[in-house]
Amino acid sequence: MAGEGKMAGSVPALGWWLMAVGAVRLAFTWSGFFNTAALGSATYAQAQMTGVHGRTFGVWTLLSCTLCFLCAFNLGNKPLYAATFMSFVYGYGHFIVEYLVYNTFPAANLGMIGFLAVTSIVWMLLQWNSHGHGSRIAAKRS
Repeated sequence: MAGEGKMAGSVPALGWWLMAVGAVRLAFTWSGFFNTAALGSATYAQAQMTGVHGRTFGVWTLLSCTLCFLCAFNLGNKPLYAATFMSFVYGYGHFIVEYLVYNTFPAANLGMIGFLAVTSIVWMLLQWNSHGHGSRIAAKRS
């Protein structure tokens, strides 16, 4: 069972998924820094985007991208795993609030981001104890 879900190079499937999501996040980072108008029209369709909004979005997305790549290669690091997991929860929560409360985020984008975020959240929850994240009691018994 220990080798289950592993691919070439001994990186588990979850690690490959996190690298793919990190690459998508990196692409969004680019638009935050260098193409705020496109970010505003594509992502926040009903909101005005200024340069500072775009750069703030870019920095947050770059940070979450970095978490994805670091976690992909360090799935056994519990604090890093938890921080990466929470980046998905916080990020998707932000977009849900923008859609439901402020009406600045289109439903079509919520579905695409939801696919990435919800898949990551569920997969990371299912794999939580598979990468050395067992309970402290089990560790003490060994």
